[in-house]
Amino acid sequence: MKTSEIRALKNEELATKLEEAHEELFNLRFRLATRQLVNHREIPKAKRKIARMKTILRERELGIR
Repeated sequence: MKTSEIRALKNEELATKLEEAHEELFNLRFRLATRQLVNHREIPKAKRKIARMKTILRERELGIR
């Protein structure tokens, strides 16, 4: 997801997407541990997506933008 797409979401939707991203990261780590993960670059991408979402949530809490 791009930042502009994340900013367009409401807080409830964003919280739901954040939960889904955490589940995705868990599944990626599980697949890595069982040696079923083909593309290792998916883990940093998932982490970056989570960081983007948390940053936007925090901006909203502080009233920035």
